[in-house]
Amino acid sequence: MEKPQWHVLSSTPAIDSPYLRIRRDVIELPDGTVLPEYYVRESRGFAMVFAITDTNDVVMVHEYRYGIDAVLLEFPAGTLDQNEEPLLAAQRELREETGYTAPRWEKLFAVASEPSRSSALMHGYLALDARKTHATEHDASEVIELALRPLADVPALVRERRISSVASIAIAYAALERLHDLRPL
Repeated sequence: MEKPQWHVLSSTPAIDSPYLRIRRDVIELPDGTVLPEYYVRESRGFAMVFAITDTNDVVMVHEYRYGIDAVLLEFPAGTLDQNEEPLLAAQRELREETGYTAPRWEKLFAVASEPSRSSALMHGYLALDARKTHATEHDASEVIELALRPLADVPALVRERRISSVASIAIAYAALERLHDLRPL
């Protein structure tokens, strides 16, 4: 399919804060239709880590998510800081949220996390031989508890929807596939 030519007639910030930037675009479609309020969330993206210890435990977190008012079982993740490389963000988030670090890192993917309304890319990483080396450093809005789970339990956690965020499901499948390639049965 050829990319359609959408013409931006105007673009203005609707929300512009350190934590959220949403712009309001006026778009003209190829057939002349004008979309007067097309909102896009601008984002530097985020990094998520599937970290495994040398005892085959996966480093996860229980984290309160205000948007859905629930505690979710997830993989460590966070927004890229200004001009931060995705790998550095992944390493920082693993250390800050869990106190774990890892000597071996592999990029699994960079994918559009919500392409219809956001510019964000999700950067997924596999971290091997992770171990507890630091105290945690949570932001004021983060309510997080460490949750180690056996690697063998991850497929059931996804299947039973105990891992339920789309980003966590995506990295679980990508990491399990990569681990299968690294450690054939």
